[in-house]
Amino acid sequence: MGRIPTAELCRYLLSGQLSRRGCVHLRRPIAATAAWHPTTRPLQPSRPSRARPVTTRSFASQAHNAGANADTLDTATSSSLTPPRAPVPPVVALRKQLKEQKKKKKKKNVDNQTVPGWELTVGIEIHAQLNTARKLFSPAAASFNDPPNSHVALFDAAVPGSQPLFQPETVIPAVRAALALGCAIQPVSRFDRKHYFHWDQPAGYQITQYYHPFARDGRIVLYARDGIAPEDGDRVEIGIRQVQLEQDTAKTTAHPGGVHWLDLNRVGLPLIEIITLPQIRHPATAAALVRKVQTLLAAVDACVYGMEAGGLRADVNVSVRRAEDAHAPAGPLGTRTEIKNLSSFKAVEDAIIAERDRQIAVLEAGGVVQGETRGWSLGSTETRRLRAKEGEVDYRYMPDPDLGPLVIGDDLVAHLASSLGVLPDTEIDELVERRGLSSKDALSLTTLDNGARIQYFYNVLGALEERLGLGGGDADGDQRHALLAANWCLHELGKLTELPSELGMTRDGECRVPSADLAAILSHLHRREITARVAKELLWCVFRGEIATGGVTQAIDEHGLWFKELSEAEYAEIADLVAEGETKVLGEFLRFKQGKAKAYPHGKLMFLVGKMMRAGPEERMDPAAAERIMRARIEDVYLPAMEAGV
Repeated sequence: MGRIPTAELCRYLLSGQLSRRGCVHLRRPIAATAAWHPTTRPLQPSRPSRARPVTTRSFASQAHNAGANADTLDTATSSSLTPPRAPVPPVVALRKQLKEQKKKKKKKNVDNQTVPGWELTVGIEIHAQLNTARKLFSPAAASFNDPPNSHVALFDAAVPGSQPLFQPETVIPAVRAALALGCAIQPVSRFDRKHYFHWDQPAGYQITQYYHPFARDGRIVLYARDGIAPEDGDRVEIGIRQVQLEQDTAKTTAHPGGVHWLDLNRVGLPLIEIITLPQIRHPATAAALVRKVQTLLAAVDACVYGMEAGGLRADVNVSVRRAEDAHAPAGPLGTRTEIKNLSSFKAVEDAIIAERDRQIAVLEAGGVVQGETRGWSLGSTETRRLRAKEGEVDYRYMPDPDLGPLVIGDDLVAHLASSLGVLPDTEIDELVERRGLSSKDALSLTTLDNGARIQYFYNVLGALEERLGLGGGDADGDQRHALLAANWCLHELGKLTELPSELGMTRDGECRVPSADLAAILSHLHRREITARVAKELLWCVFRGEIATGGVTQAIDEHGLWFKELSEAEYAEIADLVAEGETKVLGEFLRFKQGKAKAYPHGKLMFLVGKMMRAGPEERMDPAAAERIMRARIEDVYLPAMEAGV
């Protein structure tokens, strides 16, 4: 097979055009045209053969044998007749097809938040691994990525005769998490045994707090900026029934041939289980709640690993009922099913949608929804049955006889509450109201890098304000420097690498680009002493280690990168040069001036500014100045000349 020229390959990929050069064209078989019925013109017979004259009767006979209508000659089929080509479907470029598929995928969950005539009810149980040095009931290290089975105490392996030894330091992050969720800390709580037999639980039971948890009656408020469903409006509040301490199970790794390996490093790791009330009505809101909980736990340093690292998992309880039942006084909820171990925000939303649709289909077909535990795999379109749903009787809850009550003093709670710091919602509100950031950028800053990015932003902002001599903020309310710092901490810093981990962001808000160096770059950019292009090049050099720490200004001096802006006259000369011959473009401005167009042609203005930036020395031009001067030249010079007919 010959090599396809690059030009032909581009035409195929971008516009769907395929060259027929060298292709073999086959005539369509007669049988394939038997059902064809021409409507535009009658068929004409071919030239008669000498051996057998062709008559109208023979045509009708042929049409009858072909299964067509013998009353008309139009339906006769013969090898001597050539049917017209079938209409060719319009060619759609591959790029457009991919764009449409991506658009449908994005709209999928937005359109699936509700089902007419049905009401969805969701409750969530979130298991989060606490940020502790030791396990909950043994002095073994709380390992996450160490070699398997390298941190296992006797109690973790359920060696007969071993006893649980409660580690008091595990209470600290647990209480901080409960306070962030608005819960009331119980002065006395107790541990219970939850019995079930599985290979990931060596003792045959799990120690938890089912009857007397250490925290109750919390709430979490979700806003539109958190990504809740549009049907929930601007704000929705979800109640938290309780938060309980419990131990984790072993990590199971599946291998071919039905072999499973167990890592007991995870056995006994301290968890908190956050149990919400069944008050969630839309799948997107459920995913937003899990995301918000992860942000809160990271903000108060209760958890250091999120869903992406396996430190947080969610179980969702899903039930549906008809809308008329929902409006009845004290109407009962539908039978619930539980979907276990969802490990991403998208999985939470997609699994709820799939299970909701499955239950509705069962009920509409006259069936009964069974209470059961179901599973979900990434990329699938439906949940799968795992086992029948266990109840309280199945687990045989009983107080743990080896552990006494857990007593939490009011002084400890008060101290932790006072040192909790600023929670994400308060911080976002301040960034929006005081610093002028958008809600989207403020939310991104608080969530990236488990809260380390917002600290980096504050480090950069503080150093920038010091260099600009602002003393902690502008007295006149001008926050352009804060917007500049936020933009670079989010977007320009994110362009340096596809993997955020390569930035090396630390908890104290430092990374491979020191905050002091980024502040130095931004101070020169803010004063218009360097161009944006030079600033980006300096950022890359700092990231690659080509500029020593604290050497940004020296590098600008050594390479002559200071911005020497054009004069007003030089800007005007370039503007006149690029406007020459653009009569049609300038005519749009004239139409607006004469009232024949409703909107100012800003796009045309930016087109001319772009031509200016390309025509002049970019290292000496400021886009804002170019726009200002081009606008002035249009209003003061070009339009009067056009009106005068010059």
